[in-house]
Amino acid sequence: MSLLTNVMDHSLDDGYAEAAARKKAEGNGGMPRTLRAKLGLAAGLVLAALVVTVGAAQARVAAPVVAKEREELIARIDRETATADKLERKVDMLRNDVGDRQREALKKHGGDKGELLGLLSGATAVHGPGVKLVVDDAKEADQGGGGPRESTGFSDTGRVRDRDMQRVVNGLWQSGAEAVAINGQRLTALSAIRAAGDAILVDNRPLVPPYTVLAVGDGRRLSTRFQNSPDGMYLHALQENFGIRTAISAQDDVRLPAAPSVIVRTAQPRTEKGTS
Repeated sequence: MSLLTNVMDHSLDDGYAEAAARKKAEGNGGMPRTLRAKLGLAAGLVLAALVVTVGAAQARVAAPVVAKEREELIARIDRETATADKLERKVDMLRNDVGDRQREALKKHGGDKGELLGLLSGATAVHGPGVKLVVDDAKEADQGGGGPRESTGFSDTGRVRDRDMQRVVNGLWQSGAEAVAINGQRLTALSAIRAAGDAILVDNRPLVPPYTVLAVGDGRRLSTRFQNSPDGMYLHALQENFGIRTAISAQDDVRLPAAPSVIVRTAQPRTEKGTS
């Protein structure tokens, strides 16, 4: 308590008090006494005020310029975005036109195999009996993304991954599917199912869960063979262990659109009859 009392009674150290008293006695403390010192202090204060005033004035003058540049940048971004959207629509239109021409060529020059070729290549829209398989994330899945796959090959976050959909699609093909589409995206022999972050891409188009897989084939037989296949068991294990939701049912009529475009990598001219 004596220490606390001493600190409260002597808040200013004795040494500091003695030095201040000595400076005051010598006339060195307080405001400058000579005219030269006073003029120097006044000049310093005026200079400091001038610097602050000039800085404020420059900031006020520059503010409209910065705002104008920002508005011009926003307008430029809007114009470029509109141009990119226009080009994307044009690309989609040209892609559809190319796909239509390819389908017409298949019908015209494919002969008896043209329809089968168009079906297998994904160049024509198809419908018929098949299955509907819905795959969705677990209810408690971490929507912000999570860790990678564990060594067992399953999910530790309850989210559907690209490799899961790859196995689902491959299992359907192996079980006898004649045509497959995911969320309306028709798959071909050249289709790719990949990941970009937590998103699943099919032919570079992002998909949003739930993932609805439609497959044309013998509905009941296709459903049974898929569920008994290794890939069907893999999907069932995801459901049992990590809560990924799945539902499969046979359908009387499944309609699949044509692929946006089919890339022709090799071609040769058709030999007309009567020519060598």
